[in-house]
Formats: sequence, structure tokens, C-alpha cells
Amino acid sequence: MYKIYPYKGKYPKIAETAYLADFVTVTGAVEIGEYSSVWFQTVIRGDVAPTKIGNNTNIQDLCMLHQSPGNPLILEDNVTIGHQVTLHSCIIRKNALVGMGSIVLDGAEIGEHAFLGAGSLVPPGKKIPPHTMAFGRPAKVIRDLTDEDYEEMNRIYKEYREKGQYYKNLRDNY
Repeated sequence: MYKIYPYKGKYPKIAETAYLADFVTVTGAVEIGEYSSVWFQTVIRGDVAPTKIGNNTNIQDLCMLHQSPGNPLILEDNVTIGHQVTLHSCIIRKNALVGMGSIVLDGAEIGEHAFLGAGSLVPPGKKIPPHTMAFGRPAKVIRDLTDEDYEEMNRIYKEYREKGQYYKNLRDNY
């Protein structure tokens, strides 16, 4: 089962429609929006600054979300966070995708509809522009997104929304 802990009087606020998989840990000032899903062995800490996760956002297995003092972590609506991603005091704008194994550090921003390739490192303060694909260590824009990219990004977040609701209903009725 998942674990939810308060931290110094701050309790996580998790939408009733959100799905948390087994072995997820959520602590402190964390908000998780409607129909979002958080997958196995992910840790979301709100014990230093707030973390806000929008609606229809999926955070896949083995991710770590944390912050620095005074610097919140924000994920807007319809965001996909791939497996084993580390996010630290950054902003991920709506409809963006962060590929597996990536690291996004303090003050960095992934723009609306941006796609960050797997294994990328976004250093502190770096901005990835909207509607672009970035990749590398450090991440650099490699091209604009195509219609096929947008379709795939939409497919993934919708698939995780449906999958999360399936597992939530299964657990609630098991």
C-alpha cells in the first residue's frame, strides 16, 4: 500500500480521483490533481517547499520529486514524467513530457508541449522552450516537435490516466 505522511502540520492533498500505486510515499505540502497517477516506488516530498501536481499528470515508477528551500516544484496539467526521473524545484509546463532517467534541477523549466528525451540533464535555471524536443547532458534543443510527437505525447498521458483509473477501481473493489 502507499504511504501518506504529514510534515510539521502540512498534509498532502490528494484528489479523490487520483491513483497512487503500492509503495508510493507522499509527505508534507504536496497537492495531487484530479485523475493524476503516481506509480510504484515513487517518492514525492513536500517537506522543504510545496509540490503541486496538476490534473491528468502521470509520474511513473521510481521517480523522486523534491525541492530546495523557498523553491516549489510545479507540474502542470497533462504532464508525463517517465520512469526513474528526478525533479528538484523545477517547473514542468502543461502537456510536456520528461523522458525516462532524466534529471531536471532547481529553477529549470520545461516549456508547454516540450519533450525532454530520455537520460537528459537540465541544469539549474535552464529553460527548454515550448513545442521543442531537447536531449542530452546538458539538454539542448534538437528540433521542433512534429504532429506525430504531439499525438504520441497525448496518447501516453491519456493511457496512463485510463490505466490509473483501472487500477484504482480494481483496488477499491478488490
